[in-house]
Amino acid sequence: MRKLYLLAFLCLSLAFQGCGPQIYQAASFNEVKQNHKVLAILPFDVTIESRRLPKGVTAEMMLDQQRDYGYGMQGDVYGYFLRQMSKDKYTVNFQDVNKTNALLNEAGLTYEDLRTTSKEKICQILGVDAIVSGNAVMSKPMSDGAAVAVGLLVGAWGPTNSVNTSITVHEAQAGDLMWKYDYEASGSVFSSRQSLSNALMKNSSKKFPYKKS
Repeated sequence: MRKLYLLAFLCLSLAFQGCGPQIYQAASFNEVKQNHKVLAILPFDVTIESRRLPKGVTAEMMLDQQRDYGYGMQGDVYGYFLRQMSKDKYTVNFQDVNKTNALLNEAGLTYEDLRTTSKEKICQILGVDAIVSGNAVMSKPMSDGAAVAVGLLVGAWGPTNSVNTSITVHEAQAGDLMWKYDYEASGSVFSSRQSLSNALMKNSSKKFPYKKS
C-alpha cells in the first residue's frame, strides 16, 4: 500500500503533451448561436481501456471509476467556465451542474442513459438553449496491476499511451452538432483527472464559439 501512495504522489509531476487539435463547426452555427443564452454541461462520457484487471479490481469498480471521472470532468469544465465568466469572456451563461444533474435524475436519466438519449430531448429536460458535452478515452492507461489500483484509489492513471478527449456543443431545436473540438494528450508518467480537464479546456477555450471577440 505504501508503494501505491508513493506512486500517487508522483502523479503530481505530470506533464501533458498534446497533438494538434481538430475542430468542426457547423456552417449555420454563427447564426444559430445568436439566440443562445443558457448552456448546460453534461457529465463526460469516459472510457478506460484496460487489457486486464489486477486481483481485487472488478469490472464494476472500473465502471464506477469511469462514472466518477465523468462527473468530475463535468465539474472541472463548469469551474473553468465560471472563472472565465468572471472575466466577462462569454456571451452565454452556464447552468449550475448541480441543477443539471438534479433535473436529469428527476427525469429518470442515469449516467449510462446519457449515451443513448438524444441531445434534443436532454435540452428540453434541462430547459437550455444548447448543451456542452464531451468524452475521454484512455487508451491502455496502465501497464500493470499497481497502476490500476492507484487509479481506483486516487484518480490517477499511468503510464498512459494517450488520452483522446473531445468537447462538443449541440443546439436544442433539433439536437444538431454545432461545434466539436478533439484533443489528444499523452502523459509519460501519470495522468490525473484535473490535469486532463485543464489540458482540454486550456486548449479548447481559445476556440470556444461563445467567446467574446
